[in-house]
Amino acid sequence: MSVHRIREYPDPVLRGCAETVRNFDASLMDLINDMWETMKEYEGVGLAAPQIGINLQIAVVGWRDRRIVLVNPEVVDCEGEDFQEEGCLSSPGFYEKVGRPERIVVDARDEKGDPYRLDETGFLARAIMHEIDHLHGKLFFDRLSPLKRKFFKRKLEKREDK
Repeated sequence: MSVHRIREYPDPVLRGCAETVRNFDASLMDLINDMWETMKEYEGVGLAAPQIGINLQIAVVGWRDRRIVLVNPEVVDCEGEDFQEEGCLSSPGFYEKVGRPERIVVDARDEKGDPYRLDETGFLARAIMHEIDHLHGKLFFDRLSPLKRKFFKRKLEKREDK
């Protein structure tokens, strides 16, 4: 296992749509293990493959006793809205209140390619949606109002200039 460098905004890899995983083999297992190790090293709750420069629809979420692997996830239902503060490994040190569904239902595959369905609420729903957004080139601050988003991006870009 190895730890990968986290890509930070405005790295263009964070803005692309990740490709569907077609091969469920040993290299996929190695990548997922690397993602767990990277997430642990950076003290995150979740990590999407594009955040380490890999353009594939893979995300991992670890919270309390749960370890969730999402390969080719698709949100099939969501309800409610909850506003809570969020941060992201790809924009370290920056936090903002973001609206997310209170409940989500997701169809995905596990690391072996077996399909399964998740039905989650609260914090896990938020974390899973955050990672799925990464797979579609969307960052958490894209969910802010246009004015707040512009201000937030400017703060991130100033950090980049230093």
